[in-house]
Amino acid sequence: ASDEYRAELKRHGCVASMSRSGDGWDNAVAESFFSTIEFEVLARADFATRAQAKRTLGSYIDGFYNIRRRHSTVKYLSPIEFELRSASTSEAA
Repeated sequence: ASDEYRAELKRHGCVASMSRSGDGWDNAVAESFFSTIEFEVLARADFATRAQAKRTLGSYIDGFYNIRRRHSTVKYLSPIEFELRSASTSEAA
């Protein structure tokens, strides 16, 4: 990451999440997400326009992937369910 990029992150109070070069495990969740999108959405569709692709992907992510699809990385809960449980646990503490 460039000095300019890191300075911009710092300006916004962000911390870069980068690891050693060639460490594929750091990107495993993102790679899994894109693989799922490719298999469950893109392989089954032929979009006529970019707008149609955007609507279809948005509907899949917001209407299924985040709400109903269970994820092994969050104890086989949906991301929304995991976030709600985590929020209620942290509020109780």
